[in-house]
Amino acid sequence: MPTKSKFIKRLLIWRYKYISEKNFVFLLSLIIGLLSGLISVFIKNITFTIEAIFEKGIILSQNSIYFILPIVGLLLVYLFVKYISKKPSTHAIPTILFALSKRDGIINKKNIYFPLITAPLTVGFGGSVGLLGPAILSASAMSSNLSRLVHIDRKTRSLLIACASAGAIASIFKSPIAAIIFAIEVFSLDLTFASLLPLLIASVSSVITSYFFLGDSVLFDFTVTDKFAIKDTLFYILLGIGTGIASIYFSKIYFGITSLFNKLKSARHRLIIGGLSIGAMLFFIPPLYGEGFGFINNLMLGNDIEALGNTPFDSHLDNIWIVIGLLFGITIFKAIAMTTTFAAGGTGGIIIPTLVMGSALGNVVAKVINHCGLGFSVSEANFTLIGMAGLIAGVLHAPLTAIFLIAEITGGYELFVPLMITASMSFIINKNGLDHTIYTKELLEKGALLTQNKDKSVLTLMKLDSVIEQNFVALHPDMTLGDMLKNGVSKSNRNLFPVTDEYRNFIGIILLDDIRSVMFDQALYNSTTVQTFMQKPPEIIYYESDSMEKVMKKFQTSRAWNLPVIKDNKYYGFVSKSKLLTAYRRELINFTS
Repeated sequence: MPTKSKFIKRLLIWRYKYISEKNFVFLLSLIIGLLSGLISVFIKNITFTIEAIFEKGIILSQNSIYFILPIVGLLLVYLFVKYISKKPSTHAIPTILFALSKRDGIINKKNIYFPLITAPLTVGFGGSVGLLGPAILSASAMSSNLSRLVHIDRKTRSLLIACASAGAIASIFKSPIAAIIFAIEVFSLDLTFASLLPLLIASVSSVITSYFFLGDSVLFDFTVTDKFAIKDTLFYILLGIGTGIASIYFSKIYFGITSLFNKLKSARHRLIIGGLSIGAMLFFIPPLYGEGFGFINNLMLGNDIEALGNTPFDSHLDNIWIVIGLLFGITIFKAIAMTTTFAAGGTGGIIIPTLVMGSALGNVVAKVINHCGLGFSVSEANFTLIGMAGLIAGVLHAPLTAIFLIAEITGGYELFVPLMITASMSFIINKNGLDHTIYTKELLEKGALLTQNKDKSVLTLMKLDSVIEQNFVALHPDMTLGDMLKNGVSKSNRNLFPVTDEYRNFIGIILLDDIRSVMFDQALYNSTTVQTFMQKPPEIIYYESDSMEKVMKKFQTSRAWNLPVIKDNKYYGFVSKSKLLTAYRRELINFTS
C-alpha cells in the first residue's frame, strides 16, 4: 500500500509539472472511454456465453423447462447478495444521480464489479431486463474512483462520470452521438462547449474499443429501405400518442409492482413470488425471455413467427389478428416482467426492455393500419423502429436521445422526420401525465434531483450541514433573568438564544431585543424567568426532511434572519440567512464556472 501511494504521489507531481488541467481531463476522458468500452464488452460477452450454454446445451432442448432458468438466475443473485456483497442491488441511474447531487460524485467502488456479476446472472439466465444499466453503473463507479485517486474536483468528477456513462452507451449501441446526448439529457449537465469535448473523446474511444473486440457487428441488422412519405404523417402522430400512453403505463406498472413487492419484508419471499411469476409469464410469452434483441431484429426483418417463438397459440398464427394480439401482449407484459425481475432481486436496466416494448407496439400499430380494411399501407419495419424511439422519449423524458439513438443504429437519418414527430408527441404526452420518470421519482422525493433549472440544481448540491451554526448559548425556561444575563448573554456574541429543556428538546427562542429594555433592571433579576420573554420562532428547519430548497422557501416566507434546526427531535443549531445566501452564491459560481 505505501508503494502504491508513493507511485500515485509521484504521478501527480509529474502531472502538475507537465500537464495542464484541461489536457489532463482530456487524457482521463480518453482512458475512461476505453475502460467503459472494456466493461461493456466484458458484461456482454459473459452474458452471451451463459446464454449460449443454455441455447446449445441440453437444458433448452427440453423446451418445456426453459422458463425455470430465470428463477435459477435470481436464486444465484440472491445467494451472492446475501453471502458476498451483503448489500441489495441498486438501480444504476438513480444511484449515479444521487451520487452526483448528494455525495460529490463519489460512488462506492464495489459498484465497479458487483454489477458485472449480478447482471449476467440475471440476464444470462433469462431475466427480462437489460445490460445497459449495470454497464453504466460499473463504468461510472470506475470513473468516480479513478477521479478520486488522481484528486479531481467535484465538478470535473461529475463530468467524467457522464463520460463513463456515455462511453458505456456508445460501446453497446455503437452510437456516440446518442451517448453524448443521453449524458446531457438524463444527468442534466450544465455544459459549455469546452466541457463537451471530453464527452466526445470518451464516446469515440469507447466505440473504437467495441469495434476492436466485437468487429463491425451491430445490434440491429437492418437498413432503411422505405423512405418517409408525407401521407404517413398522421399515422406517425398516432404512433406518438400510442407510445406516450404506453410510456405512462410503463412507469405506473413499475411504481405499482415495486410498491407491491416492497410490502414483502423478506428477500426470500420476493424471490419466490417474483421467480414464479416470471416463469409463468415466460411459459405463455417466450419473447419475454432475456433482453429481447433477437425479438426486435426478427420484427424489423418481418419474421413475426420467429419473433413470437413457440407459444400455446402456434396453431392459430395464420390469423394476423392473433399475431397482433400476441404482439400487443408483449407490449403489455414486458413492463410487468421487467419490473418483477427487479422486484425479485435481479439486476439490470430499463432501457433495452423499453426498446423491446416500443418495437412491439410500433409493429402492432403498423399491422392494424395495414389490415384494418381501409386500404392504407405503411412500413412495419419503420414503425417498429420509430415505436422504440417513441417509448424511449416518453419513459426517459429524453426525446433527443431517442431520436439520435434510433437514427444511428439504423445507419442513417432517412427516418429523422418521423422520429421527431413520434418522439416529441410521446414526450409531450408523458410529461403532461407524469412529472417524474422511473429514474427521478425517488430522488425528487428526497430532494436529491439535479435538473436543467440552475437555481434548483444549486440548492440540491448544497448541504444543510455546511450552513448550520452551533455557537449559540442554550437557555432553560426556568432560568431567572439574572442567570440568563450572567450565564447566557455575557458569554455569547450572538443576539439570539435557543431555549431547551433538560433533554435538549427545543421549546422556543429569545432575542436580545426582547430583553434589552429590562436587562439593567435589577429588581427583575430574580422575579422573572426565561419563559417570560420566550417566543416561538417563525419557522423551524427539520434536519431529516427539509431539503435546501424548502429551507430557502422557509426563509422567504418567514422573513427571518435565523431559523432553528431540529435533528432527531432535539435542538441542533441555527441557520442564518446571510450564511445561507453566501453558501448559495459560492455554489452557484462553482456550478456555472
